[in-house]
Amino acid sequence: MTVTHAQVPAAGGHDHPLGEPGPAVSPAHRAELTGYCYRMLGSIFDAEDAVQETLLRAWRARDHFAGRSSVRTWLYRIATNVCLDLLRGRDRRALPVDFGEPGRPVLASLGAPEARWVEPAPDAAVLPAAGDPAEVAVARESVRLAFVAALQHLPPRQRAVLILRDVLRWRADEVAGLLDATVPSVNSALQRARATMADRADTAPATELDAAHRELLDRYVELFERYDVDALVTLLREDAVHSMPPYALWLRGPRDIGRWMLGPGAECRGSRLLPVTANGGSGFGQYRPDPAGGHRPFSVQLVSTDGAGITTITHFLEPRLFPLFGLPDRLP
Repeated sequence: MTVTHAQVPAAGGHDHPLGEPGPAVSPAHRAELTGYCYRMLGSIFDAEDAVQETLLRAWRARDHFAGRSSVRTWLYRIATNVCLDLLRGRDRRALPVDFGEPGRPVLASLGAPEARWVEPAPDAAVLPAAGDPAEVAVARESVRLAFVAALQHLPPRQRAVLILRDVLRWRADEVAGLLDATVPSVNSALQRARATMADRADTAPATELDAAHRELLDRYVELFERYDVDALVTLLREDAVHSMPPYALWLRGPRDIGRWMLGPGAECRGSRLLPVTANGGSGFGQYRPDPAGGHRPFSVQLVSTDGAGITTITHFLEPRLFPLFGLPDRLP
């Protein structure tokens, strides 16, 4: 069920947005909860629905809030239960690289298995606007696409434990209280979760976006908009990965990526890119030429680089993402 903002009392201009009597909930709570639910669910749309459901449940239970914990802890308990309910019986979200070996750069390789994909998220929706620089850095790392995808390999309760302990820095006894568990069981779940995450080689920390990264991304935009594929593939690392959810096909290496772009992907010629910040890194809204005139939304691209070259390009072929990133519905 999708809960609209109108169903939950607004947070602005009201000391107690959940209604009287009851605890006060700030806009910061909503942003923090959205980031937590996004890590749990792997979908920004599911995360927004989960936060709305959390606030609705909190509003309905406002008379029972006894103040034995902070409002933040109380909301996290509700949000965790909402996420666990949503995850019950569902297949985990994934990325195309989770489906076997890279494919051939031909249209017949696309495929579209019945899978639920990890989705990108705008930084503004899932990251704190300000705070301690070290904590902000941890938060940015924990919403990177590779990290969020790796989290989906964990059982839901282990996922919650890892996020609460290693990302949000809760104490073991706090997590145990939230999950109605014992401290030893929380510590055991954390050890198992860390072992699983350590096996995911693609969760290595990202490099800070410095001048070299920005120059490389600027060059990528220039060459993509010119559709100079021969020059563009020189920016790619030899093990660079290219994928296009919702299709299962993924490609590895400049040679196959270039062949795709000059073959089935050639319809992207003439595209324009607008920058966005997504998943703690850089991305672009891609607009393809529209036969009716102008450019229409086509994909949200997440582009990762190690400074020496581009390592991953993920095209999310989902135009409904564009409003979430504040992107226009078309370009003239």
